[in-house]
Amino acid sequence: MGYIWSERGSLMKLSDQIKPISYLKAHAAEIVRTLGDRREPLIITQNGEAKVVMQDIDSYERMQETVALLKILALGNHQIEAGQVEPAANVIARLRERRRPC
Repeated sequence: MGYIWSERGSLMKLSDQIKPISYLKAHAAEIVRTLGDRREPLIITQNGEAKVVMQDIDSYERMQETVALLKILALGNHQIEAGQVEPAANVIARLRERRRPC
């Protein structure tokens, strides 16, 4: 098995974060408490196959924000590659012109 970085900045063993669905059914309240405290994802298996990943809401929201920022960066890179850029000085001058009263 591999390792992944926890949100606390430490390396954690991925196999420690894998539990069967029967464990989830028997320990749901404990799992929810632990997810909130440890901020580490939990992988749930069914019939020996990984099926879902559970994580606390704060970690999920941070992950979604990170994905959104990565999408913005990728879009910017595509625009640069396509030549769809303009010098910042030109953009600033144009914005200042729009703000001037008529």
